[in-house]
Amino acid sequence: MHKIHWQALLSAALLALSGLMYLAQYQLFHDLRNTGFYLLQDMAFVPLQVLIVTLIIDRLLSIREKQAMLEKMNMAIGTFFSDVGTALLARCAAFSPGSVEAVRQTVLFKTTWTRRDFRQAVRTLATLALPVDSRAGDLDALRNFLIGKRPSLLNLLQNPNLLEHERFTSLLWATFHLTEELAARETLRNAPAADLNHLASDLQRVYALLLKEWLAYLGHLQERYPYLFSFALRTNPFNPEARVQIE
Repeated sequence: MHKIHWQALLSAALLALSGLMYLAQYQLFHDLRNTGFYLLQDMAFVPLQVLIVTLIIDRLLSIREKQAMLEKMNMAIGTFFSDVGTALLARCAAFSPGSVEAVRQTVLFKTTWTRRDFRQAVRTLATLALPVDSRAGDLDALRNFLIGKRPSLLNLLQNPNLLEHERFTSLLWATFHLTEELAARETLRNAPAADLNHLASDLQRVYALLLKEWLAYLGHLQERYPYLFSFALRTNPFNPEARVQIE
């Protein structure tokens, strides 16, 4: 209410100032015809000015602001994959031995890949079954890993730039939920079959979302940051021949 009152006073003051200036012009030159002419001319320019400012300039500023936001968002996503995501991919794959080969053939990306290739890989992954068996891997090691990364996950969940990225936010929530599920159990040894199946469902959700977002992020790196893409290529967790050292 106070803000509206302040704006109303400012508007009234500006209108009064404008009226006084036109009155002063008439008092000095006593030419009502020209004063009226230029007044109407200025008013005729107002719609054009509104068009330029609100539709063109505002649109350009919005595009620039969106690009800056996307850049910050991709930096946060890059932090996630550098700190958590890439290692988590390898750990998730250990719980899905039946799908490893099919996933590997899909994500063996190369330097010649384009954004279209990455999008096609995402579509191919959507057709693959990703059966997860919580008994196939080391749940204790996964729990310890995720608990150690919980501060990083919390920081990312609090990042306002990621609120615009619904899919990645879903991945963060799924990963954080899996972390909480594992951390809440005193022991994972000799767990009931129903509990292991529940954990497998949570793990499968993380695995599927993680693969999709990983490929989308790699497509961004390939287009914008070739040196980061080169590192991702040499640390692909699904490529048994990948080597960090350049030979």
